[in-house]
Amino acid sequence: MALLTDARKALRFLRRTLASRSASRDLSKTLASRPTLEPGRFRIAVYFADSSVNMYQVRQWYKPLAVLAKRWPVVILSRGATAAAALLEESPVPVAYVRTVVALEQTLAEQDIRIVLYVNQNAKNFQMFRYGRMWHVFINHGESDKMYMMTNQFKAYDYSLVAGDAALGRLRRALWDYDLEKRAIPIGRPQADHFSGALPYTPDDRTVVLYAPTWEGDRASAAYGSIVSHGVTLVRELLATGQHRVVFRPHPRSGVVDPAYGAAKRSIVAMLEEANREDPSAHHVYDDGPDIGWQISAADVAVVDISAMVYDRLATGKPLLITCPADPAAVVDSEGYLTACEWLTAEAAPTIVAETERLLHDDETLTRIDYWSRHYFGDPTPGEATRKFHAAIDHLMTEWDRFAALHAGDGETELTASRSFDPSESDDLDGETD
Repeated sequence: MALLTDARKALRFLRRTLASRSASRDLSKTLASRPTLEPGRFRIAVYFADSSVNMYQVRQWYKPLAVLAKRWPVVILSRGATAAAALLEESPVPVAYVRTVVALEQTLAEQDIRIVLYVNQNAKNFQMFRYGRMWHVFINHGESDKMYMMTNQFKAYDYSLVAGDAALGRLRRALWDYDLEKRAIPIGRPQADHFSGALPYTPDDRTVVLYAPTWEGDRASAAYGSIVSHGVTLVRELLATGQHRVVFRPHPRSGVVDPAYGAAKRSIVAMLEEANREDPSAHHVYDDGPDIGWQISAADVAVVDISAMVYDRLATGKPLLITCPADPAAVVDSEGYLTACEWLTAEAAPTIVAETERLLHDDETLTRIDYWSRHYFGDPTPGEATRKFHAAIDHLMTEWDRFAALHAGDGETELTASRSFDPSESDDLDGETD
């Protein structure tokens, strides 16, 4: 078993190596054909040190960042070749490829970056923290009650932009000696102001069920994925009715750690394809696209794992079921929405049709969801989260000006990259993160 595990790791490493080097070659050609960034233009940077496998973490910020850029110019600093290639292709704001610390420093020297936003906890974030005359702000890539949302790593940032009262309570319980009132700023869920998009089907009288499972996780305490334990069964049951339309949107990392998850995902995709062949009017959807929005708002019922998808769906005020982790070691929040949600156990997966009908006609569900929606995100009025997001950035810009004036007489301390060997810069390999 150990040899098999090592072989799989070696194969993944080889694939990443080849993909990264191929991306680097293509990226060089792309960059050569593009104009350089205008010096002194940007005040805000989004730091993304991951590979393309974790692009979902930055993609969900595209639309809020595009709107913010009309007010404050924004640039994405990409450290990985595969991610940079994708970002240059699809990002609505400019992108700088800064693989090495030297390249990062050169870009920072040419710009007037005052706020750096982080969407994840990549280890390379630490390389950016060395720059002290800017605010380092954690904005995360979703709201949830996972362990990830209460890690002591929050203390590494000057500020964190969080969703609402639930996030504040979570951090208050988990972190010692953390100035919550100053460093954690509630902004709601700006992405919810952009939950839209063209439907890949024509609405009819079918009940639309979104099944959006997370990945298997890399440790037992974070084993929230349900594709193996619930997914195949519940999709099979929904397809059998002829009265449901399934929208299947698995986490992009599904199967990265456990091949069984990849196999189960492929099995579900095959079932959807077969059902569409038998009944072309069904229009079941396997959704692996970069955009998230219509999937959350269009579904009549959503079935999701413990992940940010719970809270994106919660913001819509529509019914949802949450899969109960099959692994008893998975850590489940004991104080938030998960204490009042509708659970679907693996044993109950065969009853998904009845559960769906029950939720659609349960008057108490909407009342409960409205309460928890406000607890997590505050005022659900369209546009309010965007207003709070911009207000938070304006506040940090004002604070930057205040501290810049206080330290105007200080001597400049220039940080330059070490010319000694840095293992993180020895090749073009992209890193991974949770």
